[in-house]
Order: sequence, then C-alpha cells, then structure tokens
Amino acid sequence: MNKKNSHFKNTLRESFRMALEAIRDNKLRSSLTLMGIAIGVFSVIGVMTAIRTLESSVESGLNVFGTNTFSISKRPAIQFGHGGRWKYRNRPNITYKLYEGLKERAILPLHVSAYDTKWGATVKYKNKQATKNIEVGGGDEFTVRTLNSNISDGRNFSQDDVIHMRKTAIIGKDAITQLFPFEDPLDKMISINGIKFRIIGVIEEKGAMFGESQDNIIAIPITTHLQMFGNLRRNIEITVEARSEEMYDRTRDEIIGILRTLRKVPPGEDNNFELTSNEEILNELKPFSDGIKLFAFCVSVIALVVAGIGIMNIMLVSVSERIKEIGIRKAIGATRRDILTQFLTEAVFLSEFGGIAGIILGVAGGNAVAVIFNIPAVIPLDWAFFGLAVCSVIGIGFGIYPAWKAANMDPIESLRFD
Repeated sequence: MNKKNSHFKNTLRESFRMALEAIRDNKLRSSLTLMGIAIGVFSVIGVMTAIRTLESSVESGLNVFGTNTFSISKRPAIQFGHGGRWKYRNRPNITYKLYEGLKERAILPLHVSAYDTKWGATVKYKNKQATKNIEVGGGDEFTVRTLNSNISDGRNFSQDDVIHMRKTAIIGKDAITQLFPFEDPLDKMISINGIKFRIIGVIEEKGAMFGESQDNIIAIPITTHLQMFGNLRRNIEITVEARSEEMYDRTRDEIIGILRTLRKVPPGEDNNFELTSNEEILNELKPFSDGIKLFAFCVSVIALVVAGIGIMNIMLVSVSERIKEIGIRKAIGATRRDILTQFLTEAVFLSEFGGIAGIILGVAGGNAVAVIFNIPAVIPLDWAFFGLAVCSVIGIGFGIYPAWKAANMDPIESLRFD
C-alpha cells in the first residue's frame, strides 16, 4: 500500500513538473488558452462581486425605515422603465391634511409621522455658505425615529415646534462639516433661503448609500417646511411604525382601510398609494440583480465552453507533437495511468491558472463599483472557490480525451514516429 502511494506521489510530482515545462515551452499557445479561461471566469466573478458589493451596501445602508415601519407614498420607491409613470403622476398627492386625518383615525400604530424634502436651498452660517448641496428636510417629532436614526446631541423636535411652525433645526454630520468645521453647532443660528433657524439637535451619523451621504441634511418642522417650500397640498411621505412585529400586518391593514376611505377609493379598485418597507425595497431590487446574475452566468458558460474546446485542441496538438516522448516514457516503464495523469495534470494546470487570473481580475473589476460608490469592498470567497472547482471540471472534462489518446498509444509505433 505504501509503495503504491509513494509511486502515485512520484507520478503526480513528475506530472506537475512536466506540465509546467510543456506550458513554458509553448508560451503563446498556452497564453491564448489561459486568456479564454480567464475571460470566462472574469465575467462571472466580476459581475457577482459587483452585485455582492451593491447588495452589501443596500442591506447595511438601505435600512431607510426603522423596525416594524413602513412608508406611504404616491409612487413606488423603486421603478424600472417608464410604463407606470403616468398612472402614478395622476394619483392625488399624499398631503399634510391626509397625514393629519390618518393620525387622528389610526389606533394601532405606535407612531405616524410625516416627511418632506427639498434640494437646492441656500444654507448659510454667518458669512459662510454651504458649497455642497444640502438636503433640507421637513419632519415631526417622530420622523427621526421612523427613518431609523437618533439624535446624538441636543434635542429632537417637539410637538409644539411642529404646531407653532417654529424656526428650529436639527443637523447632520456632513452639513456640520460644511458650516461648523471648528464649532459646536448647538444653539447657533443658520439661515435657509434667508430665514433664520436655531439649531437644537444633531442627527446621529448614518453613512453613505450608493456613494451618496445620508448625513448631508438639515431638518426643520414639517409645517415650517411646507410654509417655505410649498403648501399643505404639496406631496409628502408618511411613515408608520407598528407597536411590534406581531402587530405589523394588522397595523398595515388598518392603515390601508383608513387611506382608502380618506382618498375615496371605490370598492374593488386598486389602491392609489404605495406602502413600502425595507424588505419590500430589497424584494424590488432582487429580480433586477437576479437577471444580471443569470446573464453573467450564461456569458461565462459560453466563454468557458469555448475555452474548454481550446484546451482540448491545444492538448491534442501537444499529444501529436510529443508522440516520440510518449513512446520513450512507455519504453522505460511508464504505465498508461502515468501518461494519463501527466496530460490530465497539464490540462488542469492550464485551466486553473486561467481561473486564478480570472478570479483576481474579476474581484478587482467588481470592486471598482465599491470605489465608484464609496462603499466597502467585497471578496466573494464562495464564488471564487466555485470558479476554481469549475475550472478543474473543465480541465478534466476537456482534457480527458487527449490524455486517453496519449495513454493508449502503442509504444513501438510511437518510437518509430518521425
């Protein structure tokens, strides 16, 4: 048994050495085959890495709403294509009056809050103007909580701030960096479109999502916001927080019923509003990412099959060029198994080297998305190991016939070959 194991190890070691020599002696031919394998592996690893990077960013940064919370909006949070735009545009707005009616009638929710946003406002502190566009949001006393954030310093809006349209503001970290790089912003006066506001709180840092900061924000009471940037009929978003996970579905059902009544939706007709949670946003994105994955997989399969045929061709050429070498090896005692192992090892080497190159390039190329969107890089180890396994299968599958052909050559005929 030990003698057999020792013989196999020696055969394998010798096969490795000869495979490397064969690849080195035929650099151009081997390089073209390696390139074919590398392109196939690169296409799938690159796309999977890019998608995994985006999914990681979505799962960590797209927790837009708090636990057991959903939003009410006029349009879906995510839309692909242009088919439904007119349908959603013709819907009545989600208004502040609707928010008040919902808040008054709903019994099951823990909180019902309102939110609106405005870009392009001029924000100043003394003589310093924010150079980067700051989001000016409008909210109530529960908006920070339902949008999955907290106040890290100072205080949140009070109910009185909202009712009396007070000129108070809470501020995010990036807005602080622009306006107060060396000062504590609390109790300072800023101006938004020329109107003075007192900063009462600092919003906890949330980080970036898809490369865009979620902290470049200043929020003011929603009543003040609507007075400045629109009117009570302006379209806003409403967020609703259920009391618990067990109460979530009942709360949604109650809210849907109240909204249909307030918006006078006839029985049997579809809702003219959208309810969206974190899970639903992820589910909306899933078909899109699955489609890209399927396309990348199909492209990689085609590329790998073509590369596999290339391996078979190069191995058949290699066998025909080394007939005399095969005859000499058999004459000095090499078995069919030894010859088979030698050529299979060479085929697997070619395939694996190409696979490793494809994985390195794929991970680097896929993580270009991380650099572009300023999100953490990802190394998909599961796909990398899968890629190597596939390369081994390709090497063996497409190398078996040339190896079998070499192993079954008649040693006498091989030695006569000129």
